[in-house]
Amino acid sequence: MNLHQFLSILRARWVTAAVVFLLVVGAATAWALLRPSAYTARAPVLVDVNAQDVGGGYSPAMLSSYLSTQMDIARGDRVTGRVLDMLSTDLPEALREPLRATTPEGQRREQIERLQERLNVRPARESNIINIDWTGDEAAEAARVANAFAKAYVETALDLKTNPAKQESAWFDDQVRAARQKLEVAQNRLSEFQQRAGIVGEEMADHEMARLTTLATQLAQVQAQTTDAMSKRGNGDTVAEVIQSPLINGLKADIGRTEAQLQQAGATLGPRHPQILQLQAELQSLRSRLAMETGRINSSITTSFETGRARERELQAALNAQRSRVLSLNRERGTLALLRQDVQAAQQAFNQVSDNASKTRLAALTTMTNLRPLAPAVAPQDPVGPSKRQTVTIAAAAGLLLGLAIALLLELANRRVRSIDDVAMATQLPVLGTVPAATGGRYTALPAARQRLAFSPGSAS
Repeated sequence: MNLHQFLSILRARWVTAAVVFLLVVGAATAWALLRPSAYTARAPVLVDVNAQDVGGGYSPAMLSSYLSTQMDIARGDRVTGRVLDMLSTDLPEALREPLRATTPEGQRREQIERLQERLNVRPARESNIINIDWTGDEAAEAARVANAFAKAYVETALDLKTNPAKQESAWFDDQVRAARQKLEVAQNRLSEFQQRAGIVGEEMADHEMARLTTLATQLAQVQAQTTDAMSKRGNGDTVAEVIQSPLINGLKADIGRTEAQLQQAGATLGPRHPQILQLQAELQSLRSRLAMETGRINSSITTSFETGRARERELQAALNAQRSRVLSLNRERGTLALLRQDVQAAQQAFNQVSDNASKTRLAALTTMTNLRPLAPAVAPQDPVGPSKRQTVTIAAAAGLLLGLAIALLLELANRRVRSIDDVAMATQLPVLGTVPAATGGRYTALPAARQRLAFSPGSAS
């Protein structure tokens, strides 16, 4: 189809195209004039995925899943119910219409669904911002509800974070009390054992061990002295104390000198001579003194031996008692070490539970989340959708195209000869001449038989 054929069809069916055009433009104009205005307000919320309570380090897939979860929370019933409670004193127009439900629960559910129907939560492109859009009949109303959704979303996220911490805080308080009781029991057992065993500190064990060492040393010394004294008993003049005694050595020298004098005097004097008798008496006296002094030293050695034996028995008994004391103390120290380990374990458990309880209490008291409202929603200046002028312009273009399309479809459904080109196309023969059009200006339809002849495959031969 060339331009001449198209224009001839349009000239013949302009009424149809005009009617379609006017219908489309009229319907669009009526819709633009009668449709209620709708305004969409937007409240952007930043999701800080690097915040400490989130953990940071999200991969792209995890970040997408996390944002999807946050959007589900924002559009969920819990957030919408909180919004409904916030707006209970001044409901938006969409919630003032009559409700179908009759029960309070059903009416609340229906109001939540109406709020959610006008809600649109979606992420901003290539960012961690969630846009909360709400469409209302009035601009101020749309902004108010959008801000309520943003506030309810942040508060709900905070509740989801703090409520488990509050529940855990109560549980940890019970655990802290139980751990404190266990610690007190362990400390009491340790204190009672120390009092019963008489153990004050580690220095006591060192003192007892030093005393045992001292007794062992003293016993060894006394045993050596006793053994030495026992070896000297009964040896008489061969005892070192006798040999080394100056008095005995002097007496022996006097005895030797007196014996020499007696022997010399005996050579010239008779046995009854007074000088001989004097020397004999002096010699006897010296020998008596020597025997007495030797006996005294031997008696001293015997006394020292007996004293050493008694001291040895005393030290041996004291050593045995001290050894038993040290062994008992070592056993008690083992028990004491176990009790101290119990106290340390109870103390560590108490400290750990206390730290966890403190962290949980702080988490329950926190007022910060990883959600940051960037800006409050403001009342939009223009309603959503195209303006009346844009609607009429689009409808005019669409009506024009639709009218032309319908005119062409009608022409193809009921084809007529409107130009020389139509005759040549229908007959597949060259045009030899033309006849002026009828005066009435009406076109006659090409006979059906002629149409079949013109469009048959062998018509050109």
